[in-house]
Amino acid sequence: MSIRIEPLRADDEAALREAAELLVDGFREDWPEAWPELESALEETRECTTGDRSAWIARDEDGRVAGWIGGIRAYRGRVWELHPMVVRRDLRGRGIGRALVEELANQARAAGAFTLTLGTDDENNRTTLGGAELYPGVLDKLRELRDLGGHPFTFYQRMGFEVTGVIPDANGPGKPDILMAKRLRGPS
Repeated sequence: MSIRIEPLRADDEAALREAAELLVDGFREDWPEAWPELESALEETRECTTGDRSAWIARDEDGRVAGWIGGIRAYRGRVWELHPMVVRRDLRGRGIGRALVEELANQARAAGAFTLTLGTDDENNRTTLGGAELYPGVLDKLRELRDLGGHPFTFYQRMGFEVTGVIPDANGPGKPDILMAKRLRGPS
C-alpha cells in the first residue's frame, strides 16, 4: 500500500475532521473514555496543530486520512512525547503505524530531540499490569510485564522503545499507564 505522510495543518478542516473521526473509532473498543465523541476528538486534533505540538497524517492512494500521529515537545525540545497515534481499522498491519512513528522520530531528531517518549494505557487487562494491585513492589511487577492480548506496548517495543516505568491507577484502579522511551541520538 502506498501512503503519503504530510503535516496536519490547522487550516485543513477536512483532514482535521477525518483525523478526529479516526480517534473516536480507533479508541472506541479498547479505550472508550479517551475520545468518546467527535467534539472531544476535534478538540484534540486542533490542539495538535498549536503551540508545542505537531502532527502528521498518512494519506492513502485516494487522499483519505489512513492514520495520524501527534508529538508534544517538552524539556525545551530535548524530549518529544508521542501522543496520540491511530491507524484506520481496515488498514492496520500494513506498516502505516510504523511509518508514522518513524516520521515523528525523524522530525523530533531533526529538531534536536534526544528522546521520544509515550504512555500506553492498559484499561482492559491486556497486560499483566492491568487489573493488578501494583503496590507494594511496583518495580518488581513491572519487571514481570507480559502481553496478554495484543497490547500496543509490544508494537512500540518492535519500534525500538523500552519500558521505562509505569503509573499505577493512572486511569482508575487497576488501569495503569505504561511509560516507554526511545533514544533518538546519542550524547554529544
